[in-house]
Amino acid sequence: MRRPNVLITGTPGVGKTTLGKELASRAGLSYINVGDLAKEGELYEGFDEEYDCPILDEDRVIDELEDRMSEGGVIVDYHGCDFFPERWFHIVFVLRTDNSCLYDRLESRGYTGKKLQDNIQCEIFQTLYEEAVLSYKKEIVHQLPSNTPEDLERNLDQIMQWIEQWMKDNN
Repeated sequence: MRRPNVLITGTPGVGKTTLGKELASRAGLSYINVGDLAKEGELYEGFDEEYDCPILDEDRVIDELEDRMSEGGVIVDYHGCDFFPERWFHIVFVLRTDNSCLYDRLESRGYTGKKLQDNIQCEIFQTLYEEAVLSYKKEIVHQLPSNTPEDLERNLDQIMQWIEQWMKDNN
């Protein structure tokens, strides 16, 4: 594998897609938004009435991604991470956003009621960071602030440095 696989995870609304697309563009890696992949391939196993969203068929997502992940050079963007094989990723970034900022972002996306509250609580209790730490080696899991355009630039610079170093060390 000549290029690393990177996972970008975090609560909906923290900026995973913005970061992932820009990072892929700068680093020359491919970008996969798991939500979009599932939509295109109809990789669902039902519908959640309470949250008004489809339920991801995780096994089918894994099957769909396996070959691409084994080639390397992929940035994966998804809010969950505990179902991906540990061997897929060389580094995991969990984006974190202040609650007031996140609330506004989710509200502007049309999140209301339980869906809005549960996502804010997920961020407050560091649910996705905990999930990442339990799913991957602790030393490859990193939290990054994602509140401002300055944070985005700093995160891009930091991850680009990591990718460049990984490629030097592994090629």
